[in-house]
Amino acid sequence: MAGDWVDAQPRAAELFSRASAILGYDLLAVCRSGPAQRLNTTAVSQPAILVTSLAALETLRSREGHPLDAATVTAGLSLGEYTALVFAGALDFDDAVRLVDIRGRGMQECAEQRPGSMLAVLGVDREKLTALCDECRDGDVLEVANVLCPGNIVVSGSAEACRRLDAAAVAAGAIKCVPLEVAGAFHTALMQPAVERLTAALAATQVRTPRIPVVSNVDARPHTDPDEIRRLLARQVVGVVEWNASMAYILSTGVRSIWEVGPGRVLRGLMKRIDRGVACSGVFD
Repeated sequence: MAGDWVDAQPRAAELFSRASAILGYDLLAVCRSGPAQRLNTTAVSQPAILVTSLAALETLRSREGHPLDAATVTAGLSLGEYTALVFAGALDFDDAVRLVDIRGRGMQECAEQRPGSMLAVLGVDREKLTALCDECRDGDVLEVANVLCPGNIVVSGSAEACRRLDAAAVAAGAIKCVPLEVAGAFHTALMQPAVERLTAALAATQVRTPRIPVVSNVDARPHTDPDEIRRLLARQVVGVVEWNASMAYILSTGVRSIWEVGPGRVLRGLMKRIDRGVACSGVFD
């Protein structure tokens, strides 16, 4: 997950070292060498994604003329909201690692106790997909989980319900359905035990007013009250990730240029489906 660029950036390497001391294992070694089975667990992948993203942020910050000081608003998809909150000064790095460790382990335990699946449905609007979930639920858990961009919505629930929805969505005109490689039915009520543990950890963590707006996944709006930020972070685990609406809000503020912080291009791809006129850049382009 973390490339050789970490070695070239002392600040990035320092973040991995600090995180490893908190977590009790060598996070950078797991990111680089696995084993994949361990890295892909939610308990490990969540802190790995957080620290890799913040290390990439430091890589961007080290470049002359970097755009970070000019940033006016930030957001992160699901787990990425913690990266956004650290960048905005609402959370300390060490606290974010501790919270994400608790979040990841709690969600992993929920997934092991009550297995589930997630399914990306392409080419069906939200209203129609919600109705299909109602038709296919049949007493199981099945909910819209991530509204990513027009025509790309993720549902989450029991494996059986997701299989029923897969067939129903294709029959109803979906372009295709793609099962996601995840440990469980995230952003559904099956994650409620993780919420309770995370809520207690958040209550004991200092949260400051962000220096720039951080748009919440839950309601696609920025919040400045620390208690409200805590509440929304807990609710996010079982709530819908309103990414499409979050990006629409950011664009409504006049933003026409975004940076994706991390090694991939997924968020830029989503933005191109939301508004092709937005200039999109990445740290490792």
